[in-house]
Amino acid sequence: MTLTKRTNNWLPSLIDEMFNQDFNGGSIITDKPFIPAVNVIEADNAFSLEMSIPGFKKEDVNIEIDQDVLTIQSEVETSKEEKTEQFTRKEFSKKSFKRSFNLPETVNQDRIEANYENGILTISLPKKEEALPQPKRMITLK
Repeated sequence: MTLTKRTNNWLPSLIDEMFNQDFNGGSIITDKPFIPAVNVIEADNAFSLEMSIPGFKKEDVNIEIDQDVLTIQSEVETSKEEKTEQFTRKEFSKKSFKRSFNLPETVNQDRIEANYENGILTISLPKKEEALPQPKRMITLK
């Protein structure tokens, strides 16, 4: 049998509720970093990278390659202001992410393509010709 001591001190939990939630019951604290989920798929002739980034526009996403490192990043700021005779309410938010991937030497960097549709960014990373699987062949003895 376990004994539990109860206290009638409700003030700390009331203060936590007041400062950690907005007027609609949502959380105000948004300092958790956004790290998009990524799938990396390898086929015989290419790699495919799929990243889930819903809520971002394709114009806001930057993809660059520098010294065999593929970097995908975005930063979006939004603000909303509501004015009435009695008060002014201004809300703003900022969402961003940055992911980097080391590209293997087998990727043909000149033929990389990207597509963004329905919140999914798909990047095709074709392999170099010499990295593709070679067909089986017979070697004759001399």
